Amino acid sequence: MPFARLATATTPTSHLGLGLAAVGRPGYINLGREKDLGETRTVETLRTRTHELLDAAYAQGVRYFDAARSYGRSEEFLADWLTAHPDLDDIVVGSKWGYTYTADWTTDAEKHEVKDHSVGTYERQRAETADLFGDRLDLYQIHSVTPDSPALADKELHTKLAELAATGVTIGFSTSGPAQADAIRAALTVTVDGEPLFRTVQSTYNALETSAGPALTEAHDAGLTVIVKEGMANGRLAEPYAPDALKAVAEETALGADAVALALILRQPWAGVVLSGAATLEQLASNLHAAAVDLDEDQLARLATLVEEPGAYWERRGQLPWH
Repeated sequence: MPFARLATATTPTSHLGLGLAAVGRPGYINLGREKDLGETRTVETLRTRTHELLDAAYAQGVRYFDAARSYGRSEEFLADWLTAHPDLDDIVVGSKWGYTYTADWTTDAEKHEVKDHSVGTYERQRAETADLFGDRLDLYQIHSVTPDSPALADKELHTKLAELAATGVTIGFSTSGPAQADAIRAALTVTVDGEPLFRTVQSTYNALETSAGPALTEAHDAGLTVIVKEGMANGRLAEPYAPDALKAVAEETALGADAVALALILRQPWAGVVLSGAATLEQLASNLHAAAVDLDEDQLARLATLVEEPGAYWERRGQLPWH
């Protein structure tokens, strides 16, 4: 399993990855996007920005990079960067299938992505991903599995994913929504020829949304690598939007609210990789300071008061506008 190479990384930032959702397309739901990207969001502008972020992340010890078919041109941008750096053989590349990008490089589309976990979509998107990455793909994940996802029960799909796993690609899944824990536990029961199909799980977990924690512990104990996404709650935990309790702890540590928010996740014993979703070099540098944050019990207790009820958290997330 190529993805397991991350376990041997020794740099302080090796447990931080870079997700490309925010820079692979002009529209997204992160707060503060107008300030981060400005008005010029051409393909070439975001390609250049993505490459700059990848350069900076690699130079600072990051080794896992995360894309998806639905993140606009994120796979294309990452593939271009990999082609320009053929000597970098310690990079781990992950992507996802299951959503199709439909916004046609606009910020005001009626629908930005369409979900479909069918075998047909898998075969189409797997071919598209292969055209870009070739043998550089290490991890392929089903995008946003929920308890009612047909991907959990589709034996034909499971067989095809196992065939891909036999070629050396790690198979994983991501989750979203208030029932993430149920989806994780259901996925842990999926087997092919008596062997677990999934080797990684990528879930939302942050200071506001912790409900997946117990199930992620179970996944970790079952041998899966846990990847954490949306550690910044789509910008809600970054300046200037961060809650007062988070801002106070950040001031005490002399680091950013974002670094503290990510450090809170890094300290979880099951957290294998925590994704930065930085859209600027400044955000990336600040995010990576999470590896140096040391939180005491009083600070942890104050941060624990930020937790929201899962239904309320996901309802608010669903109301965030694409811009």
